[in-house]
Amino acid sequence: DVYPASQLGKEADINQGLMLGTVDIIISGSSFAAREYPPIGVTYFPYTFRDADHLLKYTKSDVYKALTKGYEDKTGNHITATTYYGTRQTTSNRPIAKCSDMQGLKMRVPDVPAYLAMPRACGANTAPIAFAEVYLALQNGTVEAQENPLTTIEAKKFYEVQKHIVLTGHIVDHLNTIISASRWASLSDEDKKIFTEVMQEAAARATAKIVAREKELVQVFKDRGITVTDVDRADFEKNVLEKVTFEEFGYNKADWEAIRAIK
Repeated sequence: DVYPASQLGKEADINQGLMLGTVDIIISGSSFAAREYPPIGVTYFPYTFRDADHLLKYTKSDVYKALTKGYEDKTGNHITATTYYGTRQTTSNRPIAKCSDMQGLKMRVPDVPAYLAMPRACGANTAPIAFAEVYLALQNGTVEAQENPLTTIEAKKFYEVQKHIVLTGHIVDHLNTIISASRWASLSDEDKKIFTEVMQEAAARATAKIVAREKELVQVFKDRGITVTDVDRADFEKNVLEKVTFEEFGYNKADWEAIRAIK
């Protein structure tokens, strides 16, 4: 039985449900898993991944195995697969070309520390508005900007209430498929193998669809009259690394460097 669109609660709620055993399987970001095991959240530090291909290579790496094992050792929950969710870009009612252009910008970000790193390094004023309320907040001017993958900007129609899509590419977002400790323990070895294979197949299929759609969307948005611009990403990255520390989030810089080194 599938319960989409926050029917079982917000992302924090379903992660808690996983811990309580009231939800069997969730699809959720590493940023929320990091609330239980902070080191796994390093993958949400801005400019960790180059692109979707880099993320997929990471999921086959030793550092991925170590981080997912650390999460399982801490929680008992088991990560079976990781899906590319899209590269997070910024939408705004003001033009943005460099980090300092975000100074004082009222910007919605999810209520997770890693998402705050880039906007705060650039001087934006962040607001943790619930995802379901973002469109209205942009429409009525409660916030001037938000950030999400292009596919989400399309699906939630944020382009209707924003003038600019700014390709900041600050986080290569991804979702983990996680099975609760109680459900995983109840499965036979044969069923564990089947669950893992099917979930990884589903993750690969979803990843391919998102990669393909992202390639189309820049032109789609331009055709709708939205201004789509690139930024000086080196300037953004420099500001983040100068003004944000790994330690304040509980991340291990050595893990970040190992991920960045994956070719």
